[in-house]
Amino acid sequence: MQDARERYPAGWEADVVLQDGSTTRVRPIRPSDAEALQAFHVAQSERSTYLRFFAHLERLPERDLHRLVTVDHVDRVALVATTDADEPPGYRIIGVARFDRIGDDEAEVAFNVADAHQGRGVGSVLLEHLAAAARERGVRRFVAEVLPQNGRMIAVFRDAGYEVRQHSEDGVVSLAFDIDPTDRSLAVVADREHRAEARSMRAVLGARSVLVVGPALPGAPPPRALHLGMARAAHAHLTAGDARVRVQAVGLGLEPGDSSSDDVLAPVPAVGGDPFAASFASVVGPVDLAVLAVPAQAAPAVVRALAPLGVRGVVLMSAGFAEEGEAGLARQRAVLAAAHGAGMRVVGPSSYGLLTTGEHGTLNASLAAELPRAGRVGLFCQSAALAVPLLAGVRRRGLGLAEFVSAGHRADVSGNDLMQFWADDDGTDVVGLYLESIGNPRKFSRVARRLAQVKPVVVLTAGRSGQVVPPGHAVRATTAPARAVDELMRQSGAIRVDNTHQLLDVAQLLAHQPLPAGRRVSVLASSSSVAALVAEAAAAAGLVVAGAQVLPEDAEVDEARERVVAALRDPDADVAIVVRIPTVGGPDVGLASLVAHEAAASGRTVVACVHGLSGVTPELTAPDPAGTLRTVPAYTTPEDAALALGHAARYAAWRARDHGRPLHPAGIDLRAARRLVDARLATDAEVPLDARSAAELLAAAGVAVLPSAGVRDADEAVAAAAATGYPVALKTTAPALRHRADLGGVRLDVADEAELRADVEQVLALAAEHAPEPGAPPLEVQAMAPRGSSCVVRSLEDPLYGPVISVGLSGDASDLLGDVAYGIPPLTDVDVADLVRSPRAAPRLFGYRGLPPLDVAALEDVVARVAVLSDAVPEIRHLELNPVVVGERGATVLAARVTLARAHRADARRRLPG
Repeated sequence: MQDARERYPAGWEADVVLQDGSTTRVRPIRPSDAEALQAFHVAQSERSTYLRFFAHLERLPERDLHRLVTVDHVDRVALVATTDADEPPGYRIIGVARFDRIGDDEAEVAFNVADAHQGRGVGSVLLEHLAAAARERGVRRFVAEVLPQNGRMIAVFRDAGYEVRQHSEDGVVSLAFDIDPTDRSLAVVADREHRAEARSMRAVLGARSVLVVGPALPGAPPPRALHLGMARAAHAHLTAGDARVRVQAVGLGLEPGDSSSDDVLAPVPAVGGDPFAASFASVVGPVDLAVLAVPAQAAPAVVRALAPLGVRGVVLMSAGFAEEGEAGLARQRAVLAAAHGAGMRVVGPSSYGLLTTGEHGTLNASLAAELPRAGRVGLFCQSAALAVPLLAGVRRRGLGLAEFVSAGHRADVSGNDLMQFWADDDGTDVVGLYLESIGNPRKFSRVARRLAQVKPVVVLTAGRSGQVVPPGHAVRATTAPARAVDELMRQSGAIRVDNTHQLLDVAQLLAHQPLPAGRRVSVLASSSSVAALVAEAAAAAGLVVAGAQVLPEDAEVDEARERVVAALRDPDADVAIVVRIPTVGGPDVGLASLVAHEAAASGRTVVACVHGLSGVTPELTAPDPAGTLRTVPAYTTPEDAALALGHAARYAAWRARDHGRPLHPAGIDLRAARRLVDARLATDAEVPLDARSAAELLAAAGVAVLPSAGVRDADEAVAAAAATGYPVALKTTAPALRHRADLGGVRLDVADEAELRADVEQVLALAAEHAPEPGAPPLEVQAMAPRGSSCVVRSLEDPLYGPVISVGLSGDASDLLGDVAYGIPPLTDVDVADLVRSPRAAPRLFGYRGLPPLDVAALEDVVARVAVLSDAVPEIRHLELNPVVVGERGATVLAARVTLARAHRADARRRLPG
């Protein structure tokens, strides 16, 4: 631990969102914080000081002050929450939390939050971070002594979801609680995170006072035409919108007579001091949102100068940040530090802007001159370039939009933040995301799953692998398989599509039609050949064709009505596809109206491909029995219609199913596992465990590894077999032949000494041509496991995804054909069941070709334990159980390999950006 005592733990620094949607910085205390800590203490009320120190101290004595700011970051840890301030030292402490170790795994904890910042959730945030730091240092229990009248602090502990034990003695309440995460404490953190991030987005999207800042500012570099164009366009679009939004602008490079709007303010020349602060002297505050199109070099100073105006959010349209290397990344970090220090969120850089429509009015803080109509679809797009065709596609289809946000390089505000907002937004029914990168997949999974349970989430990623990282995106590299992102989306309930066309296809269906009740589809087409093609497309999209009918072009009105009613009310179908492609004339408006009215009346999910109609059209719109207008979305091709309907049916099935419960296998001792890992990594950065240590680690998770004995020759093999009892298995440890019975590297059911000696000679001769595993004896002798199917269970700690669990059947199915299923913890019991059943070879576990069904529940138990262990201990770099023999009763682990390495998981549950 000596290194930790000497090293400032920069990894504990975090920008976080508070309960009111503003931001603060949480970091370890430093000796240089003495002045700020004294100022914090002096500003506290007499009551607050008394509750913290059990005595009134007007000032902290120098000796105590030195002790409070000097910690070792191991046994004595203190965190502070800060905001920026004009007076020295340039920041203000608004909260302090600390612990002092009083035992091997126990520490005394204390908090103090500034009177002026009570009720903002500062104490809860500090407790979350302090508990995380404590667990990292091996502390598992907090104790505290609190005065009875300090109900607020007692509530912080209880509201955090911990099981708090308390007793009173001599007028003091003694509290104690374990800080290992529980389902309740994790739910509390997720709920706090959700409310805070949703509120921060609500402040940005609901802005009613906007300031546009252009590049023509005193003290800034000469303005570029691009920046001037952006600023002037954003200003024009804002002023052309809702009159209830107050718009002001500075730095547009216009003479007073050049603008017809009196909200274009002339920058005030600086006379000493901050030139940008002088530029904003005539701005009337408070300002909710600032739209910036300024040179990247000036952006940090401009953001700092905005702080006195009470700005809650910044849209940064300029480029020139992380995409330009280390210097640009430093500028980006400086912008974030200035914004978060003043409580602001940042959309961008390289943002196309944001816009909102609907009952609360229109806010067009974007570069889009032409807006889609108001509606109930929320869109998030990282790329500014892709925002142009995406918005054009929305307008072309007549699809109504509620909100649109372009996050550019996603330095701060991310898709996760918008999903948090949309989960509570009554004005949004469907969410669409275009993601160029996923900076925090574990948080994405958590937030998307919560949202998808109430609203559809349609996701397009840059590249099928989801691992394309454009310049400017600060994302960790990943070694996870490309299919990991598929599993991430599947677990989350997100609908993954391949392009923007499909994204809007699915969105328009889900926004205007009820969710499908099932996968059975009825097809109505204008010819038998078209009906056959549509049926084929429907089957390819995962639908089950219940029936196909033909509606001739020359059908009379009564016949057409009869055919439409029969197709849309088919008792054997759940959904319907109507295709009308006349060979003569234009759109069949009469049929479109008939389909619209019958679809609305039936309550079925219906899609159409009607020549001449596209998107959301009045011809395919009709009221349902409750009077709500329903539109049958029109598609360009039957294949598009079928694909969108297939996506919607799978989402509806996911939403309707039981998603399971968190995993809590009996008999897991994560603390024992943690102690073993810490001991092995005390001196080495990476450690491959020997067989005994690997078995000990897995035993802490309740996974037993069948013992084996390493042997070098026939005599040692015979002795090991005698101790084990015949029959035995003999295996080579040469990696090329390990687990390969087909190549002779494994001999099973060795019945006696003579057979064993012969097998030892043959296996040694076979393995002589292959390099042995370093440090291992050439052979192993092991008791025979019950017969069954061999599986392989692995866990890989990925720098971006965290643990990635994989399951497959051993041998060529997984090694050669890649028939492996992936899961990303934390998993539920349902996730584990899906994981085991997902490989194409999985039927071998369920009574394949007359064989008896195997104990799949035992395999699920092993997978669940590996998932929980890997999720709790990120230092498990790689874990492999191979083979796991699943018999008719039980599952036996025959071999385990584990590599440990120091880790810093990117699951920034409490950090920004996320």
